[in-house]
Amino acid sequence: MEEAAPDCLFARAAQCLMLSEPSAKTAATARTAADFAAGSLAIRDDAPLPGPITAPGRPGRPHLVSPRELPRRGLGTAEGRLALLHAVAHIEFNAINLAWDAVYRFRGMPEEYYRDWIGVAADEARHFTLVQARMAGLGGSYGDFDAHDGLWEMAVKTADSCLARMALVPRVLEARGLDVTPGMIARLHSVGDAASAGILEVILREEVAHVAAGSRWFAYCCEREGHDPDVTFAALIAEHVRGALKGPFNLDARRAAGFSAVELARLEAAA
Repeated sequence: MEEAAPDCLFARAAQCLMLSEPSAKTAATARTAADFAAGSLAIRDDAPLPGPITAPGRPGRPHLVSPRELPRRGLGTAEGRLALLHAVAHIEFNAINLAWDAVYRFRGMPEEYYRDWIGVAADEARHFTLVQARMAGLGGSYGDFDAHDGLWEMAVKTADSCLARMALVPRVLEARGLDVTPGMIARLHSVGDAASAGILEVILREEVAHVAAGSRWFAYCCEREGHDPDVTFAALIAEHVRGALKGPFNLDARRAAGFSAVELARLEAAA
């Protein structure tokens, strides 16, 4: 990624994206969000164009494997709860990178678009820090378990289209968290881990707004490009998602996140 003026939002987004060490990435994310809110960073029209998408900055661990290679663990042991929290931490770390890439890569969007995704990056960094601290309390840390790279693989597939990115990352991959997190919270409560459940409750509540940002900007891109959102969303899922999306769906959360009645009916019929 090319150098740009230090007051350029896109340059700072690239720096956050490429930092590998988790605490450095979360700290830089918080600083950049604060600087943008203070008016210190400009959305510069003369910034270098985004470079081709590459692997983001991330630590040497966790080791990335196929999802099929990840073992299933029960929550009756501390190791099982650590494995669950590690999976959440990995999603949140990837989500920081996804938010910064959405800022860095897609130019010519309204200022509110960048404000939304900078806010998402800051939230995801805070979520990661919360989960990491809870893991430390249980004697673990990020990198202790293997993980998969499905979120970033979808980022690569959608690097040339803001419309496709908004449809398939927030509204498919991240929206899946709205469906499965309530069950995870209930399971943690069932084994007496209210502290971990409480963190997931915070994440679930705030992720609705993140998926809603995806819905908002997907609709914007569809209108700008003259596409019907319902038809386009279904076509993108058929093209890029293997098999039908799995239910059951958290319909209340998805409605709050901007899914239309037509979209929800189609998802339920196909599941």
